[in-house]
Amino acid sequence: MKGGRSMMYCFFVAFFAVLSYSSGYSDFFTSIGHMTDLVNTEKDLVTSLKDYIKAEESKLQQIKQWAESLEKLTDRATSDPEAYVGHPVNAFKLVKRLNTEWGELENLILKDMSDGFISNLTIQRQHFPTDEDQTGAAKALIRLQDTYNLDTDKISRGDLPGVKHKSSLTVDDCFELGKTAYSDADYYHTELWMSQALKQLDAGEPAAIDKVTVLDYLSYALYQQGDMDKALELTKRLLKIDPEHQRANGNLKYFEYVMSKQKKDGQESATEATTKEQATEPKKKKRHPADHLPERQKYEMLCRGENVKMTPRRQKKLFCRYFDAGKNPRLVLAPAKEQDEWDKPRIVRYVDILSEEEMEKIKELAKPRLKRATISNPITGVLETAEYRVSKSAWLAGYEDPVVKRINQRIEDVTGLDVNTAEELQVANYGVGGQYEPHFDFARKDEPDAFKELGTGNRIATWLNYMSEVPAGGATVFTEVGAAVWPIKGSAVFWYNLFQSGEGDYSTRHAACPVLVGSKWVSNKWIHERGQEFRRRCGLSEMN
Repeated sequence: MKGGRSMMYCFFVAFFAVLSYSSGYSDFFTSIGHMTDLVNTEKDLVTSLKDYIKAEESKLQQIKQWAESLEKLTDRATSDPEAYVGHPVNAFKLVKRLNTEWGELENLILKDMSDGFISNLTIQRQHFPTDEDQTGAAKALIRLQDTYNLDTDKISRGDLPGVKHKSSLTVDDCFELGKTAYSDADYYHTELWMSQALKQLDAGEPAAIDKVTVLDYLSYALYQQGDMDKALELTKRLLKIDPEHQRANGNLKYFEYVMSKQKKDGQESATEATTKEQATEPKKKKRHPADHLPERQKYEMLCRGENVKMTPRRQKKLFCRYFDAGKNPRLVLAPAKEQDEWDKPRIVRYVDILSEEEMEKIKELAKPRLKRATISNPITGVLETAEYRVSKSAWLAGYEDPVVKRINQRIEDVTGLDVNTAEELQVANYGVGGQYEPHFDFARKDEPDAFKELGTGNRIATWLNYMSEVPAGGATVFTEVGAAVWPIKGSAVFWYNLFQSGEGDYSTRHAACPVLVGSKWVSNKWIHERGQEFRRRCGLSEMN
């Protein structure tokens, strides 16, 4: 069996060597559509792995049967060796076994049954997620936690609204989330997830990670946030488990020194002060890491459906109607179902504007071309990826398929605007926690060259198709006016980005909220100024 152990060792070396292979593909986490392919990939690998296990079991069964047969034979032979080999048939069979059959057994043991599995794994590995994907998915979970005010324990138990396939996080999963936050010096979330990992460890959940490591991260995160008492308490707990822990011993001395100094300084200031205030140095307030988005709180509240400025007075101004765009021949017999979503800026929704077949065709055309969505750097003008836009997109031209051409024509019919100068239909699929933080669709005055290459002027209007149901999250919110529009499959929303004067309407600043549960597919048409001169005439005032 020594040869068998050698074979298994070689298999695992090859297995982990393949796992460490770096894939050329990345950004899976930015598209749920692409991540569905990973589910099928893993299923195929499980089937291949089970085939390998069956082959190994069959081999071991043959070896076991051979060993049992020989055990009976050698027991009988060793009871009287001379008499046994004195029989010429026994003598012949003994020589034959040792010269031939043991060699065959050796070849069987050395036979590598893993070739098929390893070959399949190597092929599939080029389509595996990368470290970047794992980090991106971890950050997405943390982003969802903040945006939707989710309790760490509930996330760990998988208690999310609208889920069909409930799944929980292990101790090691929670630790990885905490470590991701730690790598970004985000000690607020490091504390949350290391605390959850410790809670599950204390409850007796088995894990690869140990309490010492978790306590080490957690105590440091607390120290960084100014909670010296708790940091000291956890450091002492760590040292009870591992008294020789070098860093913890150093931290213990440092924490005690700092606390002693604070106490001494507090006593001196208390003696000098006329009141009991300032007796101790105030702790730092625990808070989220510094944020680039000034309207973060407003944005996240709208995503949760909070603070939406839909008053009864505004509600009375909103209506629904059948709309034929001034007797447009294509809409007379089948008018669009138009419903008002907001008054200023005017946002309208067209219900059942896309059929199921049309939406599936658009997804089918776009999926092979989906690439990580980019933004234009306002300083350099270079297209680049950004954490505040997590999705993949593809562009479809009208000449590529009759369905795309038909949708473009429908947009022109309903809006009354010329789509010949519009951008191609952009299809987007949002990934884990997929979002696009608050932005404008039109170019501001400090971006005069934004659409210069197109030569079609600014983006006068936006048409946005919703092509999937989203069980939770994924709203389109307008942060300046407090509006929230929720995805309804088969519908589209439309608004003007520019006033009739050509000036930008800053109340159209909007965002795509993170997708909490589900897969969000959208397609949008950015319509430009050129060609609209007689379709939407200029106003006389700047705000008209």
